[in-house]
Amino acid sequence: MTPDGPADQSAFFEPRGDDWFAATPHTAGPWSVGHQHLGPPSALLARALEHCPADREMQLSRITIEILGPVPVAPLHVRAQIARPGKSVEQLTASLESERGVVATASAWRMLSGDTTAQLAGAVEPLTPSAEFGQQLPRPAGWLGGYLDAMEWRSIDGALDVPGPAKIWLRQRVPLVTGEQPSGLQRLLAVADSGNGASSRLKPTEWYFINTELTVHIQREPTGEWIGLDANTIIGPNGVGTAVSVLHDHHGQVANGAQSLLIRPR
Repeated sequence: MTPDGPADQSAFFEPRGDDWFAATPHTAGPWSVGHQHLGPPSALLARALEHCPADREMQLSRITIEILGPVPVAPLHVRAQIARPGKSVEQLTASLESERGVVATASAWRMLSGDTTAQLAGAVEPLTPSAEFGQQLPRPAGWLGGYLDAMEWRSIDGALDVPGPAKIWLRQRVPLVTGEQPSGLQRLLAVADSGNGASSRLKPTEWYFINTELTVHIQREPTGEWIGLDANTIIGPNGVGTAVSVLHDHHGQVANGAQSLLIRPR
């Protein structure tokens, strides 16, 4: 049975005990007050994965969120476990469940940490200018608040209601969970699902571009409050597309994101 009672308004989620979390209106997406943007529940799943115990220093290197249906703005139960233990590499899984059933799952690889500072290579150039020099983005007309208003958006290039690639800095105005400071990984997952929305090439009033999953490959955990999103959407000829993103902190690239998209007219 789900916990009841009103949710606290100061965070995306309020803990209710026994791994239940009440979603607040801050989690709602731009098209329905009853359905969440995937950013907050993705971060909640990442939090559960982070809490899986490890007896050595390890890092989550890849997280895939599978979206099994709309995530309601309602109490949710989250659980995570080590599916495949190992000395150097482990597989973790997690699930997010409403009173109607499982709405999202996560799978992740966790790898043994080591020092490869002297071998750094391959990262793209840092996202510049920094967030404080970006243009503050207002919420587009006709889009609902919730998640959009719970995040601060500063554009380097592009905007939510301007079709095409975008480079945007984002940071949370509210914590993920009441009374907690979000980790860098949680901040990263709270932003990563915005790639397809930020870089859409189609008008959302005329087209659906629905992502069925989110995959994030992590090179390191970001530091600081701001996450930079350098996003581009590719549209194929058969109603399928991909949104790809490079994610940054102020020091440079931290991760790559991808979302598989169903594209069809409304």
